Amino acid sequence: MRAVTFDNGRVLVADRPDPRPGTGEILVRVRAAGLNNADLMQAQGFYPAPPGSPPDILGMELAGEVVSSGPAAERFSPGDRVMAVVGGGAQAELATFHERQAIPVPEAVGWAEAGAFPEVFTTAHDALFTQAGLRPGEHLLVHGAAGGVGTAAVQMAVAAGAGVTASVRHPELRPAVEAMGAAVIDPAAFEEAGPYDVILELVGAGNLMGNLRSLRTGGRICVIGVGGTGPRGEIDLSLLMGKRARIHGSTLRARPLEGKAAAARLVESQLVPLLAAGRISPPLAATFPLEAAADAYERFRAGAKLGKVVLIA
Repeated sequence: MRAVTFDNGRVLVADRPDPRPGTGEILVRVRAAGLNNADLMQAQGFYPAPPGSPPDILGMELAGEVVSSGPAAERFSPGDRVMAVVGGGAQAELATFHERQAIPVPEAVGWAEAGAFPEVFTTAHDALFTQAGLRPGEHLLVHGAAGGVGTAAVQMAVAAGAGVTASVRHPELRPAVEAMGAAVIDPAAFEEAGPYDVILELVGAGNLMGNLRSLRTGGRICVIGVGGTGPRGEIDLSLLMGKRARIHGSTLRARPLEGKAAAARLVESQLVPLLAAGRISPPLAATFPLEAAADAYERFRAGAKLGKVVLIA
């Protein structure tokens, strides 16, 4: 099979052996696979795949058709449309993963949208609802709202009945995020637009003190991205205590199977119906054929994009 691999930061497409499904696993013919920051970091040597995932094939989300099942895998049949967050190996013509990670793809959803959906919507749903406990009527701030996780968070929070403020750095991207139902602001103005019950931090530690100052009493800050302003900063613990606030962080890729399966079932029950009805959908910044993976990564690195870059296998 053809697969996207890497060498000293350089992305290339090469032949790799076809994978075979193990116990509880399914073999999937990949039709689309989204690009994420974790893929870029892995290609640069900073974020290796977890044990049990292909160490040299990029990609942590995919959509495709089931080809076959391994021993004790009984949920899906050949031809079923599925999508999943995986530890690695998604950007290839074939991939294997445990059937409990798989989420059915509605018939009305195209492959590109399905390939862009699992990682960002699972990450945002887990952060906002499972961890931060966002409720209808609360006020959410999404930092860096034009990216894949940001646009997912905006759409889900609006659908859940929360008020959403979205900080977007590039003015040309603001109208599209506003059309999703958010009040869109320049990042420099986020404190004045508060107070917030929940803040989704996708930019980094540079926002920490501003986040605390603009947080409502009992508010929650969920940190799931630090690529913009870095991972290190200072906070005033007395302010944290006085507001009875909470700061927590999360990653998805390295979780054990039980954790990934639990997150997948929540997405399947709570988000897939919204996806099927067209109420939520990942915006696509660009699509590229698998053989043009190097170009896709260049587009991803360039930034200033709304939503996801997706490879079509």
